[in-house]
Amino acid sequence: MKYAPLTARLAGLGGAKWEVHARARALKQAGEAVIELTIGEPDVPAPAELIAAASRAMEDGRTGYSNGHGEPGLLRALAARYSARRGRVFGPENVMTLPGTQTTLYAVLNTLVTAGDEVLLGDPMYATYEGLVASTGATLVRVPLHPEHGFRMQAADVAARITPRSRVLFLNTPHNPTGAVLQRAEIEALGQLARAHDLWIVSDEVYEDLVFDGTRFVSPLDLPELADRVVVASSISKSHAAPGFRSGWCVGPAEFCERLLPLSETMLFGSQPFIADMTAQAIQGPSTVAEGMRARFAHRAGLIHDRLHSVAGLRVHRPEAGMFALLDVRASGLSGEAFALALLDEARVAVMPGESFGEGLAGWLRLSLTQPDAVIALACERIAGFAAKREGGR
Repeated sequence: MKYAPLTARLAGLGGAKWEVHARARALKQAGEAVIELTIGEPDVPAPAELIAAASRAMEDGRTGYSNGHGEPGLLRALAARYSARRGRVFGPENVMTLPGTQTTLYAVLNTLVTAGDEVLLGDPMYATYEGLVASTGATLVRVPLHPEHGFRMQAADVAARITPRSRVLFLNTPHNPTGAVLQRAEIEALGQLARAHDLWIVSDEVYEDLVFDGTRFVSPLDLPELADRVVVASSISKSHAAPGFRSGWCVGPAEFCERLLPLSETMLFGSQPFIADMTAQAIQGPSTVAEGMRARFAHRAGLIHDRLHSVAGLRVHRPEAGMFALLDVRASGLSGEAFALALLDEARVAVMPGESFGEGLAGWLRLSLTQPDAVIALACERIAGFAAKREGGR
């Protein structure tokens, strides 16, 4: 039987990247005491007031069809939020709502590029990005993100890879998996390139509310001169500990939203109104859980650094934001994948191999910061023991 070319383009770009996580879950279901530091799920439940808001909306009959643009109340709330945060006026015509950041980015990229186009994307990258670009038929052009620059994208590295086929510069700030936060001067330099080569800038900013103390978040939306070419995607999944609600959005030029609308209508013709009402309530003020997560994740990143940096050749990269820390295991002589699989088998600690996030993290591991301090400390003890044993064996 024949299948669409899309299935071939996406082969191996989905669950295959999560092999270690899947193995860990299977071991836990079999009764093994596995420490799971793989996925980035908030360490607190969704706030009770948001659950109550969704429940009230359902009881009030907000369970019917919506539309491809979004519920008016949520669109107004998002426009007000971005007007206040970015220092210029946004209206409902600048906003589209979709189920989660992943769906939003799929729709955004399929609105902007197609076969024959190129998307410039930092490597390492979040595990689903490669599939998102492949879904469009466009070509992914990897821009190396170097540890010596804090894994922040540099304009010179982008410029060296721009061709006449380049259409989109895809940013992720704060960055997953590295926790890097682009600085204003870096965004300005990238913006100059985008204007010079007529590129769209797509920015995934889902971790905006999880930036650690001492670091300032800047969005490409902050720069008025980029207003006609920036599309930002985000959601309440991280900031409000509500990933299961799948409530996301994008903000960009009104013409872009008009072009995206038929695709949104074709995909799903609207998100659930009761979730839209809950989201509108959530974003009208500061998140009640983000501040606590920021403090805990920053503390745990420090704990990992103190317990593992320079132990048996290991090196820790401390993040500026988000839910993850990076561990450089290249001194072990193992790839990140081999180290992660052996660590799971021998020490019952599950971490993500760096190779799941691109060539730029080969020989690295990504460690989630969402477990309690005591569990993180025990995981570090096991990792240090495993690395020391490996070093001694060599």
